[in-house]
Amino acid sequence: MATQRILDFIATRRPNGPCLVVDLDVVETNFNAFRKALPDSAIFYAVKANPAPEILRLLAGLGSSFDCASVAEIEMALDAGATPRRISFGNTIKKERDIARAHELGISLFAVDCVEEVEKVARAAPGARVFCRVLTSGEGAEWPLSRKFGCVPAMAVDVLTHAHSLGLVATGISFHVGSQQTDTEAWDGALADAAQVFGTLAERGITLTLVNMGGGFPTRYLKDVPSAEAYGRSIFEALRRHFGNRIPETIIEPGRGMVGDAGVIKAEVVLVSRKSATDENRWVFLDIGKFGGLAETMDEAIRYPIVTPRDGDRMEPCVLAGPTCDSADVLYEKKPYPLPISLTVGDEILIEGTGAYTTTYSAVAFNGFEPLKAYVI
Repeated sequence: MATQRILDFIATRRPNGPCLVVDLDVVETNFNAFRKALPDSAIFYAVKANPAPEILRLLAGLGSSFDCASVAEIEMALDAGATPRRISFGNTIKKERDIARAHELGISLFAVDCVEEVEKVARAAPGARVFCRVLTSGEGAEWPLSRKFGCVPAMAVDVLTHAHSLGLVATGISFHVGSQQTDTEAWDGALADAAQVFGTLAERGITLTLVNMGGGFPTRYLKDVPSAEAYGRSIFEALRRHFGNRIPETIIEPGRGMVGDAGVIKAEVVLVSRKSATDENRWVFLDIGKFGGLAETMDEAIRYPIVTPRDGDRMEPCVLAGPTCDSADVLYEKKPYPLPISLTVGDEILIEGTGAYTTTYSAVAFNGFEPLKAYVI
């Protein structure tokens, strides 16, 4: 929900047009909650969630490490004060010249998920540490990440064996249980797979030391989600169950869970209309849509909490859409969104839980609309 600091900022600054406002106090609170929940795991913030320099500087100062998907993100983390040792190149799909540039910048930890990627790393970053990403089902996640990234555990054994043979340091296994993962037990199966890979490679004389347990930690939208403490307890129990007293070094990569609830988008109602005299649902058009930063409404996967100045009035389901001349720019139609019947043109609304995956999804100038402005306070 919007903090008083955010509400005061919007009230006093009156920014024109749609904008995101992020409260750094909430980010710090979330970081401390993760550190308390999993004290033995290194926190590698997923920069892609929100790469605002103020957020990166805060987290670097708190001792966070960083999961980066590109050379540009690596440079952002370094500029924020992180040392190369606290940065991983976590994208499994990298150009060889980008691997070389990261290696030149001092990055020594790289993600892979196939022998072809291993060969690129071996050529461009000799002697680097690599971890192999394994597939997970993504069941229980509102934004599953299966199929595109990772390989089956049996292939991970071959990938890391090949890495070892090429002089790389076969370091460990990674996985991602799916973004906005609301099942605290989702890590259990993936950790079981990781332990199996550890055991098989140990028989080949290769000792793995790291499990990157990825992100997936949720933020609250319309439904309550488990606490960081609940995830920490469940994950630690799974580690003990599958690794016994030989628990490896572990990493977590919170992104949405770190910054999602720290941000609120201020938007404006541009039009309220119906498509026919008998249309059951009004259409409410905002000055922000899929192309302005709300891409995660795709398939209506993420349903953001919306606060209006008329929330005490009678509510009625409506179709919610963005302002662009693109028929795909509809946020909620399959499951219409309840909004006050009195909502009208010019009303300002707040879209909560929008601190993650909004500014970076915003188009540069689609239809001539400016990218989503952001303020970090």
